[in-house]
Amino acid sequence: MSKPIAIVDYGMGNVGSIYNMLRKIGIKAKVVSEPEQLLQAYKIIFPGVGAFDAGVKQCRSSGFWDVLQEAVLEQQIPILGICLGMQLMAESSEEGRLPGFAWVDAEVVKFIATDDLKVPHMRWNTATLEQETPLFSCTEEEKYYFIHSYYVHCRQASDILATTRYGNQFVAAFQHENILGVQFHPEKSHRHGMAFLKQFAEVFSP
Repeated sequence: MSKPIAIVDYGMGNVGSIYNMLRKIGIKAKVVSEPEQLLQAYKIIFPGVGAFDAGVKQCRSSGFWDVLQEAVLEQQIPILGICLGMQLMAESSEEGRLPGFAWVDAEVVKFIATDDLKVPHMRWNTATLEQETPLFSCTEEEKYYFIHSYYVHCRQASDILATTRYGNQFVAAFQHENILGVQFHPEKSHRHGMAFLKQFAEVFSP
């Protein structure tokens, strides 16, 4: 791994925490604010915090939209989307009107709040593995930190890596070829998040 992992800095992601965690586990990384630099990356991490349409607009206005399309679809560079970054990989979202990247056959839907179900889903939670992956094992001891009001609904079961239950079952992680997305925040998930990022950096190879 001579090239660094590129962390996309388009103005809506927790890039500092991700960079610091990668450094802590000995992974070479670079925060990228110039879109063309993505094309030199070994792998890409695409974080995101905030609303869907705002994320789309920021990707476009910052110049990352077309370069991400080239990096992911043409060059097939492995990419990890985190939280909003994961959601932007879908076709659309109930949160907004703008189209997403549509890299995955999926839509983003909202949790329905009830007296017993508070929204957003903001807590530590476990995940259930839906298919074998070297990224994590999803044991009962492995907990990940979630904070979100919307979640991804994958139309293809073959794309679903892991699910989590909060009221209903939802997708915690998906993979479609070189495209990987997680709804939880590995950079906030302590040792289990570190282990996940290390596996992404060193093992993930579509």
